Amino acid sequence: MTGRQGVVLYGPPASGKDTVTAALSALNSKYAQFARLKVGSGKSAGYRMGTEEQLTALEAAGDVVYSNARYGNTYVLDRPGLDAAFAAGVPVVHLGQVAGIRAVVDGYPASWSVVLLWCPREVTARRSQGRGDADTTARLMAWDATRADLDAHPDMVWDLTVDTAVSPPQDAAVLIDQLLAQRAGAATA
Repeated sequence: MTGRQGVVLYGPPASGKDTVTAALSALNSKYAQFARLKVGSGKSAGYRMGTEEQLTALEAAGDVVYSNARYGNTYVLDRPGLDAAFAAGVPVVHLGQVAGIRAVVDGYPASWSVVLLWCPREVTARRSQGRGDADTTARLMAWDATRADLDAHPDMVWDLTVDTAVSPPQDAAVLIDQLLAQRAGAATA
């Protein structure tokens, strides 16, 4: 295992992945959200927008660690992007599929801390509407898919679980930072 540390935040839409990542970055500038490569259209903030040709080239080179399709787009965790993110600090990867977690943890060498951020479906609905999402219905379908994904993988082990309906983002950030510090200490002991 390398000395590089990364964080995976898993949870349904509007569970607080962006908000907790912002709180982590405010706590310590070494944390930065990993900007996935997005092939498609729509929201571009927080993504590296790419083309089908770029995706094909990454696939041919074996540099796609994980990809998934949702909301009519393809989202990619790519080896060159992860390399750059680790060179800059501690990447925070957002995922909504257990298969993605396993692909990253097993397919990209680093010390990964895997965190489940959870909130009830009605909280996702309220947050999605509150932030002006035009596709709240699709996000609720994704919430349902995330719940089914969790139910299908009862063997999934979480390094930390946070209920974002009751825990403020700053508290979650402190817990995640403490987790990484403990893991770094254990690795050097």
